[in-house]
Amino acid sequence: MNDLVVEDNTFARNCHMKKDKGPYPPLEIRICGEQLITKAYLDEFKEELLASIAQLLKSGGGIGSTKWLKSDEVKKLLNVSSGTLQAMRSSGTLPYTKVGGIIYYNMDDIRQMLDGPKRGTGQKEGDR
Repeated sequence: MNDLVVEDNTFARNCHMKKDKGPYPPLEIRICGEQLITKAYLDEFKEELLASIAQLLKSGGGIGSTKWLKSDEVKKLLNVSSGTLQAMRSSGTLPYTKVGGIIYYNMDDIRQMLDGPKRGTGQKEGDR
């Protein structure tokens, strides 16, 4: 059997048998040219991966453009306490979804709540 030949990142198609001569019992490893990973292959893979990520970001993230926040994130965003957030949930002011004991808030719902009727503007809710 011919030895593995490496020339300009091109590997021969033949396979090479190698015996490991470490302190452990000999290990026979069979390496074929198509199983080897070259730097050129890794560079190509990197470019494809980056292109895929860029495409996902442009399309809104793949799953959808909805951003879900946990309670701690919403408390920081709105600068409210846990009790105030609970009151907003209970009154229906801020819709939420509970999955496996964790409460999630839709960012679009938070924006809609903030863009809703304002107090002290001189306009009634029906006048808007």
